[in-house]
Amino acid sequence: MLRNSAAAVILISCFTATAWAQAPSTTGPAASPPSKPATKKAAPKAKAAAKQPVAETGPCRLGVISALGDRFSVHKFGLTIFENEESEAPIDGWGLDDLPLARVRAATGADPSVRRIAYPKGAFEPHYNPKSRFLPDPSEGLPAIVRNITSNANCERYLVITKYNAVVSGTKMEIKGIGAYSQGIGSFARHYHLFANVAINMYDGTSYERISRTLAALGATFAGGLGLTEDPLTKLDEQLFPNPPESASSSAALKERTRALVSARLDRMIPVYLQP
Repeated sequence: MLRNSAAAVILISCFTATAWAQAPSTTGPAASPPSKPATKKAAPKAKAAAKQPVAETGPCRLGVISALGDRFSVHKFGLTIFENEESEAPIDGWGLDDLPLARVRAATGADPSVRRIAYPKGAFEPHYNPKSRFLPDPSEGLPAIVRNITSNANCERYLVITKYNAVVSGTKMEIKGIGAYSQGIGSFARHYHLFANVAINMYDGTSYERISRTLAALGATFAGGLGLTEDPLTKLDEQLFPNPPESASSSAALKERTRALVSARLDRMIPVYLQP
């Protein structure tokens, strides 16, 4: 009986040791803490809507209409008319028609009653290329064109900037609008010039009658044309002369020189028309 009890005790001890051996260790590596929830990125803010141009309101004292266009004339004059060459180059992006409004605003201190008047493409074609060569057609004149494009503008006056054809001083050589010309025999003793034939007219906003230039305006025009020395803005180096004419479009230096010359012409004439 005693022997059987001892055997039972030994058997229970074996089972107990086996159970301890199979129990999970409490000294193993600690369980990793639960991961933090991923931070939700804030949605990017929507871009602000593009600002719409503010509509011009209030009275319009002066409407500025520029029809200088986007063509650059290139003339080559030789000893005889048979050596003369004439062509035009497109100058999209030069912004010549932006200059008159900028110069008027510079002279008026950014007066809000001065506005630029937009017009459809080709509106000034009858002025530059009239069909009636011998008997002028009133419908092709500037007053009629200005009236047609300003029906809803209601400005007190309109300042109209156009270009015209002129002749080289002391010669019969015609230079058209805005551009450059060279003069000489072949490549010998040839000289190069910029020119900007810019005209300004002012019209009454009700009657569309032309407001005549004052003596001061005439004086300003003649003073510029009767200089004893050559205007440095018109003198052009040979390397800037567009040869071939199409190269004018890509010449940044020629663009800046032309814009400077046109601005100078406007600055000389515009103040006279802004006088009461």
